[in-house]
Parts: sequence; C-alpha cells; structure tokens
Amino acid sequence: MPTMSETVRDAMVPEPTTLAAEANAQELGRCFADNDDVRAIFVTEDDGRLLGVVTRKTLVREVVAAGLDPGTVTLRAIAEPPNFTLDAGLELEGAFRFLEEEDLERVPVVEQDGRLVGVLSRAVVQRRLAEDEQPEGEPPEGEPQPGSLVL
Repeated sequence: MPTMSETVRDAMVPEPTTLAAEANAQELGRCFADNDDVRAIFVTEDDGRLLGVVTRKTLVREVVAAGLDPGTVTLRAIAEPPNFTLDAGLELEGAFRFLEEEDLERVPVVEQDGRLVGVLSRAVVQRRLAEDEQPEGEPPEGEPQPGSLVL
C-alpha cells in the first residue's frame, strides 16, 4: 500500500494537453489530428482554471454534425464541465478507491483554486500500488534469494 504521505500529486501525469477557452474548434481538430493518442483535451481559462473537457466525439457532435464553422466556434461554447475532479493534495489511496467506485479511467487534478495541474489515471495508480506491495516471504526485486550464490 502507498505510504500515508503519498498524494494524488505524486502519481498524476503533470501538464496534460490543454487549449484556451477562446481557442476555436479548428485548433482543437488540429490537436487531435496531430496526436492520435489524445482522446480528450482540457479547456482552461487564462489563469489556468479548468473550464471543461472536449473529446473527439464532442467535436463531431457539436461542430461537424451541427454544420458549424470550426473556425468560429470557441471551445468555451462546446466544452463539457468535468463530472469529477480530484484535489492534488488528496491521499492517493482514497483517490484510487474513488476511481474504482465511480469506474473512472482518468480524472483531472486541480489545485484548491481550480487550476488544472495534471491527470490521475487509474491504470497508473494500479501499477504504483502493485509496485508498493511485495509478495510475502519474497525479497525485494534485485536482491538475492536466501541460499543463492551471487557471482
């Protein structure tokens, strides 16, 4: 299990992909086109506070399918407020339980003032927790087994 001092900040992916609220849907489309692995982009105010999130699906539904001009639609107009956020100082074990209970894969991480500082991924936390747990009776990785010959 993680130590009591481990927080969401310790396990989050810092500096997620963001665009400003006043950026347009065409810029968003370019971001998605240039980054096949990116499924969602966070939209922030000028001061870094999280406004919402836009996905590829949001872009298609709100702009393309609606026949709007992507050069004139701002992300402020189509960003969806996040369903959940996590405080960067929250204990990591509690955050993991929350992700499990809500069946969430990724959640934006914010400071108390609402500034976006990262993303917490359930898969990353699971790996981190697994690394912290050593099987009973086995020495830590890299240490010799009792009675083994070390050359």
